[in-house]
Amino acid sequence: MTAIAFVIGVVVLVVGLAVSIALHELGHLWPAKRFGVRVGQYMIGFGPTVWSRRKGETEYGFKAIPLGGYISMAGMYPPSPKERAAAAAGASTGRDGRAGGGFFATMVQDARAANDQTLQGEDDERVFYKLPIWKRIVVMLGGPSMNLLFAIVLFTIIFSGIGVQTATTTVAGLSECVPATLSSQCSAEDPAPPAAQAGIEPGDVILSVDGTEVATFAEASAIIRGSPGQPLTLVVERDGSQQTIIVTPAAVLAAPADDPAEEPATLGFVGIRPEVEYVRQPVWSGAQAAVENVGAVAGIIWQLPVKVYDAAVSLVTGEERDPNGPLSVVGAGILAGEVATIDAPILNRVSAMLGLLASLNIALFVFNLIPLLPLDGGHVAVALWEGIKRVWARIFKLPPPKPVDATKLVPVTFVVVIGLAVMGGVLILADIFNPISILGP
Repeated sequence: MTAIAFVIGVVVLVVGLAVSIALHELGHLWPAKRFGVRVGQYMIGFGPTVWSRRKGETEYGFKAIPLGGYISMAGMYPPSPKERAAAAAGASTGRDGRAGGGFFATMVQDARAANDQTLQGEDDERVFYKLPIWKRIVVMLGGPSMNLLFAIVLFTIIFSGIGVQTATTTVAGLSECVPATLSSQCSAEDPAPPAAQAGIEPGDVILSVDGTEVATFAEASAIIRGSPGQPLTLVVERDGSQQTIIVTPAAVLAAPADDPAEEPATLGFVGIRPEVEYVRQPVWSGAQAAVENVGAVAGIIWQLPVKVYDAAVSLVTGEERDPNGPLSVVGAGILAGEVATIDAPILNRVSAMLGLLASLNIALFVFNLIPLLPLDGGHVAVALWEGIKRVWARIFKLPPPKPVDATKLVPVTFVVVIGLAVMGGVLILADIFNPISILGP
């Protein structure tokens, strides 16, 4: 059963990731079509096409590997008439008819040729590069924005739909004894807990402690722990009526200090265990959690090369990995499988799975905003640069600048892709041979 549950967890993650990718590409598709750009393909996945159907001018489909996706927009870059003319005349070409100049020059020429195939002539107006700057930015930010919105929805379901497990003021049971320290086990010589001696019973609802009204177990516990050896007045509700109980917390040592020279703290202990319930949070808690996660993921992305290097070192040395470090899809799948197998109520596992998917969408949102091609942030950076050039020309009354030819950045894009592939490979190996686990070693 454990193996089946693990597989189910992985499948749920893969499906959730495919939905996330589909929403991301839909975030590009909808504004592109709204602004009149011709979109040839909307594909989820990479590799061979498994299924596709054409609706209007756009082919919609799924490919074999559901780990990415794309839409094919006409005219992502301006046309290259000089290169086409040179190719037609056979000038400065190599053996295969491509422009000379080496490996990177060939890459640039290939990118321009592929882009030119999406155009329908110089007068084609339904192309991406002719959109106003703000519309191009909207199209490119549409994808990451969908991931952010999806994460907010998932976090809202977790916090406001399911709720957060919270220790309430209802007594679930009593401890067996007063232990020597909070981390000790009970022995036959240990005395009964003060709660039992005072007459506290399971089902009692604590209303106030020492004259202070309490709404959570944490509030009650804070007062009790801070009052070792001091009598406290507890007002509890039992069977619909209020009762006043006097209880004196026992003095119990906290866990031993890391420093042997440091004296462990003495805390009050009465020996009650609280009931735990799902408490629904305000509706804005999901958005708040998403924003907090954006900050945390941005901190990881900012240090991604260092974090990946640390993962590589741990892979070689066998040291424990940083639990807050980056993961590959393989690592996320392992965590999803472990979530499905943990011995916990089904709501706990559903909440954890939704949280994992929400975190993945936050990662997709932040990662795609990196201002490097081929990521969405790179296209936004190109559009902003063109906008700056236009404003500059307008201020100084210069001729309107030509559209920015981003194909010149193909060598940079190539380096970025190689770097991402290397880092992804390192993380996959680390996740296979030295994975981050929620189940412990």
